Amino acid sequence: MSRIGRAPIVIPSTVKVTIGDDNTVTVKGPKGELSRTLHKDMKVTMEDGQVKVERPSEEKKHKSLHGLTRTLINNMVIGVTTGFTKNLEINGVGYRAVKQGNNLNLSLGFSHPVIVEPPKGITLDAPAANKIVVTGASKEEVGAMAAKIRSLRAPEPYKGKGIKYEGEHIRRKVGKAGAKGKK
Repeated sequence: MSRIGRAPIVIPSTVKVTIGDDNTVTVKGPKGELSRTLHKDMKVTMEDGQVKVERPSEEKKHKSLHGLTRTLINNMVIGVTTGFTKNLEINGVGYRAVKQGNNLNLSLGFSHPVIVEPPKGITLDAPAANKIVVTGASKEEVGAMAAKIRSLRAPEPYKGKGIKYEGEHIRRKVGKAGAKGKK
């Protein structure tokens, strides 16, 4: 048995979980509503305020789907109760982020400002000129939005300029040695 898949998901009192006939799980909570269609082979049941995931056989495919299915449902429950957050840092002279309405205006050394428009359910914030906070109920969408923002100006290895995740270590390279010793 999968250790992760075997564990039941405890549903808080503020969350409502609905399991459809076609294995569609809908989770409603204070932070929003998430819905996902799971693999048809996995059996998802709700009993005594807990969601349990069972697999039909010991095949390798079913074993791998067991833990995944349970984790996806658990992330939906966490998302609608507390939500998910990704923090980004901006390094570089003149690089900054400013919030304009729902959008984010980034100055990243280009000849033009870069405007980032968040999708529905995602909130972008710039508490400081060099910090960006991406918040939302869906872990997948928050991670994708943070990756999209990071890709606008990924950190370069020589000076470390660019957008990076908070706590991410950038491996630095030594620059040119120049013409030392040559005549």
